[in-house]
Amino acid sequence: MSEKIKLSPDEFRLLSLFQTVTAADARDCIIDEKMERVIFVVNKGQMGMAIGKGGSNIKQLQNVINKKIELVEHSENPTDFVKNIFNSNIIQEIRINDRMDGTKIALVVADAKKKGLVVGKDGRNVDKARLLAKRYFNITNVLVISPEQLIKSEKM
Repeated sequence: MSEKIKLSPDEFRLLSLFQTVTAADARDCIIDEKMERVIFVVNKGQMGMAIGKGGSNIKQLQNVINKKIELVEHSENPTDFVKNIFNSNIIQEIRINDRMDGTKIALVVADAKKKGLVVGKDGRNVDKARLLAKRYFNITNVLVISPEQLIKSEKM
């Protein structure tokens, strides 16, 4: 992790509410005003408990806080963590590259026809990935590319 995560009082309250409603352990809460959502980072192996039977826990929380809720399962491995942010069924590969200037970038490889699904409406999925990848692993950017673009970049 890049630095100690600081929660606002509102985020701390939502984290406590999340744990009370779901009985799952979450390690982080982010209020994303821009996308009108709250993102919880759930401890590894606790996703099912967090969601609840038929999504009951998430529905209950969304009704209480009146915002969309999104969950991400934590991983200590940056590649796995970035994969957990997206729908892993449509991701072909994830590469974390160290750049010459010392920054890190995550390349998310997805079929060209499915890039729109990966990026999400108004870029919401890739925004979430950038936010969380920076917060947890100091990855400065997340790019969604097709396999063809990956091959081209490797030839350069």
